[in-house]
Formats: sequence, structure tokens, C-alpha cells
Amino acid sequence: MSERIIKSDAEWRAALDAETYRVTRQAGTERPFSHPGFPKGPGHYECACCGARLFEGDAKFESHCGWPSFSRPSPAGDIDEHRDTSHGMIRTEVRCHRCDAHLGHVFPDGPPPTGLRYCINGVALRFVPEPG
Repeated sequence: MSERIIKSDAEWRAALDAETYRVTRQAGTERPFSHPGFPKGPGHYECACCGARLFEGDAKFESHCGWPSFSRPSPAGDIDEHRDTSHGMIRTEVRCHRCDAHLGHVFPDGPPPTGLRYCINGVALRFVPEPG
């Protein structure tokens, strides 16, 4: 796991655009289908706040839920999961281990072999293509 990054609220506000700040620092959710698609091809997904490696490109799948979906986190291990009881329901929130950014939630309705769907806000991610 990566070393922790701690910044003040003012530092995060200065570093991020308004929507990325709202979603990642205030546990918001972007509107479904509002984030443009990520490029196709080999690569991985990093935290938009700190650059921690979160998901590998081969774990991304089309769930038609309106947000990028992944079947498993990266072996780099920069994902933390927390019980979320907001909005009158029990869910599992997904956060970046390195900077504590809110990423989205994980649900038990994904494809085999994990059966998991990491439903992640697109503004919380950056796609990094493999060199080649």
C-alpha cells in the first residue's frame, strides 16, 4: 500500500476542479452517464486526487449502471472499504487508501469470478494507458 497523503480542505479545493472535489472530498455522486467514456486499451486507473493505482484495465466491464464498473481492485491494494449507512441503506463505500478520497461503492452483483461490482465515480479516476 502507498504512503498516506494528508492535505487540508483548502489544499484539496485548490488542487481539484469543483466536481471532483464535491465527489471525492464530500462523498458526492456524479450523475449517472455523465462521465465521458475512458479510452479503450491496456492500462490502469488511478485516483484523480493522488495518483494511487486503484484498478487494472482488464477488471473494467460494462454494467450499464451509468458509472465505470470494475470486478476487482488492483493488486496494489490502494482501496479501503467502509460500512456506509447514509441515505437509509447499508452499503459498502470504497475509498482511496492513500488520500481517503470517496470513490463510490461496491455491490455483490458483478460478474464471475468475484461476483463484485465496484461502481466508481468517473471523476474520481484517471486512465493511464500502458506505454507502447
